[in-house]
Amino acid sequence: MIRHTAGGSGHPYSIDTGQRDPVVPVAGAPVRLGVRTSADVESVVCDIAITSASGESRHLEAALSPAANTSRGRTVDGGHLASAQARLARAQAGWSVSVSDLHPDDSVEYRFAATTSSGATQRTRTFTTRVAGWRPFDGAVKVDGTVDRLVPGSVEVLDDGARISRARFALSLDAAERVTGLGERYDRLEHRGQTLDSVVFEQYKSQGAERKTYLPMPFAHVVGGEGWGFHVRSSRRVWFDIGATRSDRLVVEAAVDAPSEAPTVLDLAVYSGTPTEVLRSFLDEVGRPEELPEWVFSLWASGNEWNTQAEVERQMALHREHRIPVGSVVIEAWSDESTFTAFRDARYEVSEDGAPHRLGDFTFPADGAWPDPKGMIDALHEQDVRVHLWQIPLIKLRPHPRGQAAADARSAIEEKVLIEEPTPTGGTRPYRNRGWWFPLSLMPDLTDDVAAAWWTEKRRYLVEELGVDGFKTDGGEHAWGDELVYLDGRRGGEKNNLFPVHYAKAYGDLLRSAGKAPVTFSRAGFTGSQAHGAFWAGDENSTWQAFRWSMLAGLSAAASGIVYWGWDIAGFSGEIPDSELYLRAMAASAFVPIMQYHSEFNHHRSPSVDRTPWNIQERTGDDRVIPITRSIVELRERLKPYLVAQTRTAIETGAPLMRPLYFDHPGDTAVWDHPLQWLLGDDLLVAPVVEPGATSWDVYVPAGDWVDGRDGSSCANGVITVDAPIEHPVVLCRRTAWEAGLREVLRQD
Repeated sequence: MIRHTAGGSGHPYSIDTGQRDPVVPVAGAPVRLGVRTSADVESVVCDIAITSASGESRHLEAALSPAANTSRGRTVDGGHLASAQARLARAQAGWSVSVSDLHPDDSVEYRFAATTSSGATQRTRTFTTRVAGWRPFDGAVKVDGTVDRLVPGSVEVLDDGARISRARFALSLDAAERVTGLGERYDRLEHRGQTLDSVVFEQYKSQGAERKTYLPMPFAHVVGGEGWGFHVRSSRRVWFDIGATRSDRLVVEAAVDAPSEAPTVLDLAVYSGTPTEVLRSFLDEVGRPEELPEWVFSLWASGNEWNTQAEVERQMALHREHRIPVGSVVIEAWSDESTFTAFRDARYEVSEDGAPHRLGDFTFPADGAWPDPKGMIDALHEQDVRVHLWQIPLIKLRPHPRGQAAADARSAIEEKVLIEEPTPTGGTRPYRNRGWWFPLSLMPDLTDDVAAAWWTEKRRYLVEELGVDGFKTDGGEHAWGDELVYLDGRRGGEKNNLFPVHYAKAYGDLLRSAGKAPVTFSRAGFTGSQAHGAFWAGDENSTWQAFRWSMLAGLSAAASGIVYWGWDIAGFSGEIPDSELYLRAMAASAFVPIMQYHSEFNHHRSPSVDRTPWNIQERTGDDRVIPITRSIVELRERLKPYLVAQTRTAIETGAPLMRPLYFDHPGDTAVWDHPLQWLLGDDLLVAPVVEPGATSWDVYVPAGDWVDGRDGSSCANGVITVDAPIEHPVVLCRRTAWEAGLREVLRQD
């Protein structure tokens, strides 16, 4: 076997062994040509023909050298995303050759031939590409705005003589200016001196260390000077050099796809004003959040091992027993893990044409995992608890599907509702997921209204008849490859980043059509996600570092227009948090928009890894966990009217609900030394304790008349040190709001 895939798997951060790198060769730089082979291959040669723009040809026959196999960037621990691709790579060999002396507009044809140990020869088909070169193109970028920061002469395009594949330009930066935003970012609030990009990616844990994100946006604030921001109006990948190469330049390079003669290839919006004014202008363009009901501000609870009706009911009863109010339960492991539409153990007749089922089509065995899901949901509603079900936007094909899963796969292909990929012969076939999680699954094109309706109608009975209140729209990051073909004819390079936006929208539309609020809970997104539900920061370990990363993620997401945001309190994965981390994280989460805890699947081994207060108390032996958690959650319940009012203001004005301090104090350079403080609405200043062992905490108090939210004592402006007992969150309050009634909200008995 010998295989070359010119564009690789589409993994944005890993070069496949058997691909061309770069996919578009660049004049003056080498291009690497690689193949994967079966283990019996002993040698590989590449026959290369290069034709210049003037028609001159040269021919090369190059022997390939052994190359290390890659596993598509899977470098972190396996967890629940262990890579099938890595196992495949271990059974194969890799070979590569580097070709240099390439010139603009050269045409390159190449073909590989492999010789096996038996003396047999195997060949690939012929591949063709063109060599691109950078050239100046002053008109390539259309700038919309009143702030002129485009550096003259900096606009260039990468052109192969037929098509333009990249555009780049520079924006000037003043010495005092800070660059922030860019979607959900985990490592820093301010990015000057860094290089980043905007591509939706599933980084399983350690997002802050890897500097990859589920929810990027090519939108930034520039704070500290005259006040401005910008939005690269593109859904394609964009790269940012934010003063890393040259301190006074922000260089933007964007993937494009335009004919060489195009008059422009990229749009740039530039906004002026304060951070709030910049964000408001951006949201006016891309869409504003929709106000969600008050109940979303109550505690959300979940655990991946709550995979039976009995366990869900037991956990909800324990919340009542311990007097810890819970407003929503997220049931992750509810389905048959095949269709993601039927409860596990439910009995029903297969709908061979893929038509949706109704509740009456199911029977639920009394001894099954879910003997009466409707009764369970009705009872939870009577307890004022909402129910959310976990989803994944894929049709599993491993293991080989049977029953309804097989019928759904056949129907999806027949109905043509799937994302597709090109075949070597020029046709298309259904795209098979190239990621680590649910590998080789089919992927419905949820960016298409007809396909989205085909998909969500299968879930309508869950909403209309069972009464489900929302969906955890997990895993929106599975579309890999610029060459993917969507139903409107556009390709993956343009639409992959938009998939999670439409994924959440499709489920929100389903809920809305059934008379429900469009409450979705996503981790992936892009520009436009602001208008679609709530978000959480993704998978992370239970460490202090991950705690800090998550707070930065929430603040940067908020600066990019995400209002309803939360995280897995104290992390969901690995060893359980100690009681100090748990309680400090619980206190911080009382002052973020969505307050929720979650834990990963542990195969029901003992001891439990549930992040419930009672399990943390039992595991750690710290008898303070339950009473302090109760006090914090009760405080959160009292905060709900304030959160509702402040959210409405945030949506109307653009000022984030969870607000970095630079929004209200853009000229105060000291706020950047305290990036893990924020305003919650207009009147609360939150300073979470994010280091272990602290009994006091330094708080930066910006301009204004502030009091300690615990006792009303005055707080001087500047850095102050306050007592930080574990039972009391460190929160300041504007004096006027304290005197107007917030003192009763913030009190803790």
